[in-house]
Amino acid sequence: MKTAKAVGVILSVLISQAFAVVASAQQGYAPVVVGTATGIPGVVEEGAEIVRILTGYNGLDDPIGLMDGRLLFAEPDGLRIHSLDTETNEVTVLVAESNESHGITQHPDGHLISAQAWDGSTRIGVIYPPEAEAVLADEYDGMPFSRPNDLIVARTGGVYFTDPGLTAGQQQELVERYGGEPLGPRLPAAVYYIPPGGDAVRIEDQMIRPNGIQLNRDETVLYISDSNGDHIIAWDIRPDGLVENRREFGTLLGRSNRDNGLGGVKTFADGLAVDSGDRLYVSTGGGIEVLSAEAEHLGIIPVRCLPRDCQNVAFGGPDRQTLFVAGAGSLYKIDMLASGLTGRAK
Repeated sequence: MKTAKAVGVILSVLISQAFAVVASAQQGYAPVVVGTATGIPGVVEEGAEIVRILTGYNGLDDPIGLMDGRLLFAEPDGLRIHSLDTETNEVTVLVAESNESHGITQHPDGHLISAQAWDGSTRIGVIYPPEAEAVLADEYDGMPFSRPNDLIVARTGGVYFTDPGLTAGQQQELVERYGGEPLGPRLPAAVYYIPPGGDAVRIEDQMIRPNGIQLNRDETVLYISDSNGDHIIAWDIRPDGLVENRREFGTLLGRSNRDNGLGGVKTFADGLAVDSGDRLYVSTGGGIEVLSAEAEHLGIIPVRCLPRDCQNVAFGGPDRQTLFVAGAGSLYKIDMLASGLTGRAK
């Protein structure tokens, strides 16, 4: 394996490259209408414009809408976290070295917690503000996490997160990074819970590629998407934060043209969001699929994050009636009839 010093050199090079990529992404980009929505009663009007507002980033994942109207989003391959003024579309760097953060969540105390996937320092940790940085969990059963991806923090301070493991392509990238050395043993794909002040507990290990994760409006149900499955998995949350009553919740219709080599049903289901009506929004190969709180499939908002699939979704803006969709280095928005939750960032 590379030494810590060598990893630091690699990080420095990537950060320098990221500055150039992000600068070009921000300069003079005018929003572009790329499509229109199919109407879903109470959710989105027929013909609502799908607007691409940013592009050219080195990955763009997990937007979350803060209570002050700003939108944060991760740029995993650029090792950064950005802040977007949703009224002017001005972007500033919030975290200049994110340890390859993907998912971002906001603790009730205001601190930002992220799922950090840089191999050799995979962890769930407080990433902002800098003086509060802390590791919440970096191993399970004596082994480091494989590739933490998405997470959500409850009002209690407990954190739920997914570790989908590595695709064949991601494994090959790491082998090349380490000069052809074979990778050591890895934890399998799983979902974990970190109780406040405690160690990570594995709560789900039956999904092929657990990816997006979300709580319902009153935080009594945990939702998890499987990129290689056509159902959301739902769990009831116990008073101690652990889960029970596993079940399939709704059927996803979207399919991806890509193949990650893991089998199953290629929905490429990813990030999740909920609105004030407790509806669930799921990013899949078909766009953004909307499910009711009773698991009824309400429709699909046909957002396409070409040339790949969209990765994540969030409500944001001053009135929380804008849906932001991230994927393939670009960020999109749609004005909605539905509104996001007002009591938490996502």
